[in-house]
Amino acid sequence: MSLPEQLLDLAVATAREAGRMLVDKRPAGGPDVVQTKTSPTDVVTQMDRAAEKLIIERILAARPGDAFLGEEGGSREGGSGVRWVIDPIDGTVNYLYDLPDWAVSIAAEVDGVAVAGAVDMPRRGETYTAVRGGGALLHTGSAARELRVNAGVPLERALVATGFGYGSARRARQAEVLTRVLPAVRDIRRGGSCCVDLCSLAAGRVDAYYERGVQAWDVAAGALIVQEAGGRVEGLRGAPVSPEFAVAGGPGTFEALHDLLAPLDPARD
Repeated sequence: MSLPEQLLDLAVATAREAGRMLVDKRPAGGPDVVQTKTSPTDVVTQMDRAAEKLIIERILAARPGDAFLGEEGGSREGGSGVRWVIDPIDGTVNYLYDLPDWAVSIAAEVDGVAVAGAVDMPRRGETYTAVRGGGALLHTGSAARELRVNAGVPLERALVATGFGYGSARRARQAEVLTRVLPAVRDIRRGGSCCVDLCSLAAGRVDAYYERGVQAWDVAAGALIVQEAGGRVEGLRGAPVSPEFAVAGGPGTFEALHDLLAPLDPARD
């Protein structure tokens, strides 16, 4: 078994364990918000922190020399060349309100390049996985199917996923961009989780995705899954994905959406 395959096995087992814990131990009235970050709408619950702690402990037990980058502060240096990029709950507001579209996202990088990724969606009973160069899969129960993005979808027939930032000024600017995108596409979907949107793209449930403000832990696993399903995930004008901007889609649709967005200056607040 190759190193990326070993890392994937660990990511899948850990993501599923964290997902089960998040479902089983979710308080009946919803988790308590213990912190707000960039704005009052950018929340952290005690369950975000518990899940990240569980993930780091499980991976460290198996690979004590690895590095970590976690959304909730669980970051550490390592000497192995492997770094784990963790979002313990992507879609915390959905989790807070007991909506199903949230996920545990774990990616493994080797020398700065994502080589394995797992996104577990326990409320859907789905786990998405990818190994660099080895394709992407959707696992439901004991079954697995290969993922392929939709290709060649004209923009006017494209279902496009997006998300919004937490600050009011950024949201106002994103709304301006949306008024230019919406008339040009079939429709817009706003699910509330970047990695869920990316996995939906990989599975052909949407045709494209764009958003300003995504962080490394939001996209590390999901971007690899899209790429291994035949799609593209980039910034504007060939730049890499960054908090500035992310756009993703299948062949043909990616280019059309990018060319619609670029003149709108969507990376400006």
